[in-house]
Amino acid sequence: MSEIDPTDHALATIASILENPEPALVVRETEIIRETEIVVVGEQPSVEEHNVLDEHPVVEEQPLAPEHTDADGYSKVGPGPMVAIRLKWTVHRGDDGQYYVHETIGEQSAPVVSGPMTSEAAVRFVDGQQDEANKRFELLRSEIAGRSSLADYERKGEA
Repeated sequence: MSEIDPTDHALATIASILENPEPALVVRETEIIRETEIVVVGEQPSVEEHNVLDEHPVVEEQPLAPEHTDADGYSKVGPGPMVAIRLKWTVHRGDDGQYYVHETIGEQSAPVVSGPMTSEAAVRFVDGQQDEANKRFELLRSEIAGRSSLADYERKGEA
């Protein structure tokens, strides 16, 4: 019996996760503004009454991610199905007042430190690294999906 390459097993695991993604749940809070009417005894109610049921609920706009006022502690996590290989970038303020980005792979790795830089540059660096990781992940994901569909095509004898 031949040995199975661990890379093949990892890619198969990733492909199975990507084929059956978990649905995202988005929760939004809405607020309905209610009007009250004060009627003084002896006065007729106003003709311009508003029907509360005809009004649309007011939705308070909120950003998807809270804006960070201080770069120290700013953090982003890369894509991936397994925590052990997921990238994480965190901004830390050094003793010199400059900012440094710590990049780790998984939870137990030693960080690769980039810096010194300004707080704005550190945040841009983290955002850029995450964008690049997302692009690479999507490329790998589409490549894996292409290979799995090609393998299905070959298994059916259509090749």
